[in-house]
Amino acid sequence: MDCVSNVKDFSLPGKQAHLRTMPKERKKQLENLSKEHPNAKYAAVLIYCYPKNGIMHMSLIKRTTYKGPHSGQISLPGGKPEAVDKSLWHTALRECKEELGVSLLGSKPLLNLSPIYIPPSNFLVSPFVVVDPSSPVFAPDPREVAQHIEIPLSELIQLKVKQSLLYEGVFKGTTVPSYIYEEHTIWGATAMILSEFKFFLEHCALI
Repeated sequence: MDCVSNVKDFSLPGKQAHLRTMPKERKKQLENLSKEHPNAKYAAVLIYCYPKNGIMHMSLIKRTTYKGPHSGQISLPGGKPEAVDKSLWHTALRECKEELGVSLLGSKPLLNLSPIYIPPSNFLVSPFVVVDPSSPVFAPDPREVAQHIEIPLSELIQLKVKQSLLYEGVFKGTTVPSYIYEEHTIWGATAMILSEFKFFLEHCALI
């Protein structure tokens, strides 16, 4: 694996990347909200990159079905802080451990992506990118993870934005910008975060 040495100086597109995959209704909501989101709840997600059969991959999860706005969606490992977490970075690591069974204690983030506000759940999400030099052994928690999805970064970077009709969940019947990987529709905050990550991949040597 070869990774850029000046990652900390990398300029992220932020909102411009998010807009590529932002649903129309969310754009309208954001126009009426302040940039600070003072009453938002905090959360963190992890873009976990690792080698598999000599090829760099990343993990997504399909959430289990529950009563909530993100039921059954394709997501990144992550969640809200708990008292044991020293920072949102530690929140992302803990959630990855709980959801996928992978411990990354001692790891440092390669990159902090732009925070993103999610109006339906009032969360301000901080995405982190981490690279594991070793191939992990996963043990997904069936209570939270309906399916573990592994995507080669070389395939992620090739995904194009498409308009998809949602067939399940609270947004059933809505057409949204999305990425399609195999049979999975990736939309909403996850797609917006991946849009910025794809921009990073296009300008670095991580793949």
